[in-house]
Amino acid sequence: MKTKAIIAVLLAGIMVSGFTLIQTDKKPWIVPDAAKNKKNPVSSNTESIATGKNLWSTHCKSCHGTKGKGDGTKAAQLETECGDFTQASFQSQTDGSIFYKISEGRKDMPSFKKKITEEKEIWSLVNYVRTLK
Repeated sequence: MKTKAIIAVLLAGIMVSGFTLIQTDKKPWIVPDAAKNKKNPVSSNTESIATGKNLWSTHCKSCHGTKGKGDGTKAAQLETECGDFTQASFQSQTDGSIFYKISEGRKDMPSFKKKITEEKEIWSLVNYVRTLK
């Protein structure tokens, strides 16, 4: 009888731990105000969008998918959801917030400030992401 009680307590603990990890994954991504309020210095034109699309294909598509729906070939292997960039909740973010998230990364999302070293290119990527509606 004691063995069953111990097993039940252990299982309950495992379930609570798993739920806590799931909830931790859902924490909002806090962007500092200075970054959030940063304005995009790169005009959203054909050239910058083409640059952003090339960067997307190289660095982002494998996780976020061709159309930004979070369904890339590597998405299922990640611990965190990639998100759907076509949703209003994503598109309502400021350009500065998106720039910050691309640059800094978090958890499965790598930091790209060392891979994409020119800020202008990251801003072009932001311009491209804006077309994923």
